[in-house]
Amino acid sequence: MRSRLYLGTAVELEDGLGVAPIDGLSGAPPLTAAGSVALSRRARFRAGTVTVIETFMLALESLRAHKLRSFLTLLGVILAVTTLVTVMSVVSGMNAYVADRIANLGANVFLVDRFGIITSQDEFVKAQKRPLIEMDDYERLRASMRTASAVAAEDDRNVQVRSGNTKMDNTDVMGVTYNFADVRNINVAQGRFLTQADDEHHSEVVFLGSDVAAKFFPNVDPIGKTVRAETHTYQVIGVAEAIGSAFGQSQDNYLMMPIGTYDKEWHRQRDWITIFVQAPSAEMMPATEDEARMFMRAWRHLPYDAKDNFAILGSDSIMKLWHDLTGNLAMVAVMLVSVFLVVGGIVIMNIMLASVTERTREIGIRRSLGARKKHILLQFMTESAVLATVGGILGVLLAYGVVSLGHATTSIPMEMPLGAVIVSLAVSTGVGLFFGIYPAMKAAKLDPIEALRADG
Repeated sequence: MRSRLYLGTAVELEDGLGVAPIDGLSGAPPLTAAGSVALSRRARFRAGTVTVIETFMLALESLRAHKLRSFLTLLGVILAVTTLVTVMSVVSGMNAYVADRIANLGANVFLVDRFGIITSQDEFVKAQKRPLIEMDDYERLRASMRTASAVAAEDDRNVQVRSGNTKMDNTDVMGVTYNFADVRNINVAQGRFLTQADDEHHSEVVFLGSDVAAKFFPNVDPIGKTVRAETHTYQVIGVAEAIGSAFGQSQDNYLMMPIGTYDKEWHRQRDWITIFVQAPSAEMMPATEDEARMFMRAWRHLPYDAKDNFAILGSDSIMKLWHDLTGNLAMVAVMLVSVFLVVGGIVIMNIMLASVTERTREIGIRRSLGARKKHILLQFMTESAVLATVGGILGVLLAYGVVSLGHATTSIPMEMPLGAVIVSLAVSTGVGLFFGIYPAMKAAKLDPIEALRADG
């Protein structure tokens, strides 16, 4: 015979789990001490498992019995989890977006620039005193660096360009070296990219971004056609694959020409170039940056304790700045979530206290049947945790709907990371456990005799 375990009220297992056969009355060999201990452990494990399962089922039954009250109780937790998951989804999507569209300088590429990242007016004023980065710096880095796999350069300005009667404003006219496309991972859709011969002969040729080609030559082959930038006319030799936009700003509104041609026709006295240095691998990036910094400091005769009067800028620097900016958004979200969670936790505690009062007689009956304090404590803490976890699940589902709607109707990049779901569910469950401690302890401390006298 096996008696049913119900919240710890009876724990007798007589079919081989706790009572050994008596030697001489059965053919079984006597049970050793080690075997008795193993069977006892199995019995305790099975009893504990049944207790936890039945406690969990009772918690779900309590939620089903008071659906409206449970939902109103969970509003704070639902709002907290929805806010947390939505904000983490937006930040995660924006991080991926910035890494792909803004901070993507190319494979293992960093910049040598005059300014770099400037975050204050004071820094900008000081940076104005820095010497220009010129073609001589590019030529020397290209000739001297041993750890770099490629060194490219670029100079640019925004002007109006036209073809026939069609014009485009704020087009980025760029002078680039012949290896610029390889360093920046620019793919050719039509024609070809610039060559070293184009640069050496200062050829009047241009390589178009996809927006410029689509605007000027929508239904014809652009190769061999001409475009005009201010007073200069250039022949089209190629078109790039589309990159897309970043924060609503097109990255395909440009035309590239040999840097020698640009230097002859567009470069002004106070203009400076940007140098792109490509390392052979990600592991070699620090060594390549150090080599470039060493050469630049040596050529500029900087003392060992002087700061750089130029900037070494990699994708990690851009992402660090971005993470600093989004950190403020995350802080606001955490404050908002904390308020919702505290409010939700207090409501859960009040509801659980009311539940203890309503079920005082039930608690007394279970205690009189043998349930211990720990079983009553486990029951009410499980109910509180399940209540909060259900709120977390509803919050995750609501956040998923918000993220899906935002992704479909806006240009804001969103992606729900698995970590956000796990963190939100863990936090909501933790809130339920924390705010369920006091009601559970109050229920466990009830005197069984006084509890039985309570009105049912």
